[in-house]
Amino acid sequence: MTRCIHFAYALAGDTPGRTLTGDDEIADALAAPEPAWIHMQADDARTRDWIETHLAYLPEPVRAALLATDPRPRAVTHGDGVLVILRGVNLNPGAEPEDMISIRLWVAEGRIVSVSLRELASVHEMAAAIAAGQGPQRAGTLLCDLAERLQGRIETYVQNLDDLGDRLEVEVLQQPGPELRATVTDTRGEIVDLRRFLLPQRDAAAALAQSPAPVLDDHDRLRLSEVQDRLLRAVEEVEGLRERLVVVKDELTTAMSDRLNRNLYLLSVISAVFLPLGVLTGLMGINLAGMPGANWPPAFWVFTGLLCLILAAQVALLRRLNWL
Repeated sequence: MTRCIHFAYALAGDTPGRTLTGDDEIADALAAPEPAWIHMQADDARTRDWIETHLAYLPEPVRAALLATDPRPRAVTHGDGVLVILRGVNLNPGAEPEDMISIRLWVAEGRIVSVSLRELASVHEMAAAIAAGQGPQRAGTLLCDLAERLQGRIETYVQNLDDLGDRLEVEVLQQPGPELRATVTDTRGEIVDLRRFLLPQRDAAAALAQSPAPVLDDHDRLRLSEVQDRLLRAVEEVEGLRERLVVVKDELTTAMSDRLNRNLYLLSVISAVFLPLGVLTGLMGINLAGMPGANWPPAFWVFTGLLCLILAAQVALLRRLNWL
């Protein structure tokens, strides 16, 4: 089996979940009436050659879409099959979840051809279930199962973002600061990336739910309609969270501005209080002949008392003017 192929399974027949090994065996299984699934690496040059060699009967637009770079989610019916491009949350170690991974599928009655650039947990779960003989035995069922698994992880991620938004709303009132601003900015960036894929994925689910392709029966369309509804709710939650974070950012900016203004006000008051005292001490500190009290021992204490009286008078005046 060519190394660009991650796995290939026969979904039905005498031994459902049987692993297909050789290139010819895989190609024959994909051409046979019984459904088979092959999953391939998108950025491997051998993938294009394998598809052009063994799957030349697929429509040319389908082959091009399977190998496209950074495709957006969509679903298009071609004859008896449907081209589906979906996105899943990136759960790979060290990756950003909002950097969603695309999976491109051609789903027809006897074959499922899928291609992805990076690993998707949902795909590997499906493969493990099929290898254990517990997976779907129809192409349409496999598509529904995969869409539901992808949606389940999207909902978990959106719920985590929503919980983070709740915490930010509380923290902005309790302890606003630069660290909180960085968190708000990062979260808003995640939402921007997430919306980029969720909106077209919602439309793709709607197109699948209404697809006339014979590979999908009424029960499949009902399940895909439910996925569409769940995607719609996820999009609404993301949109609501985006608006809430705008309010959080405004509150944070206001709180930090108020804190800065209070600090500047305090510094201004302190400067106003000590400015005349500084003038007097500077004047009395010049080293010139004729300074009053220079030869009078109590002069220092008299001058210090005078400064205290002036300070007390200034504080009383500031309080009367409601500056303190």
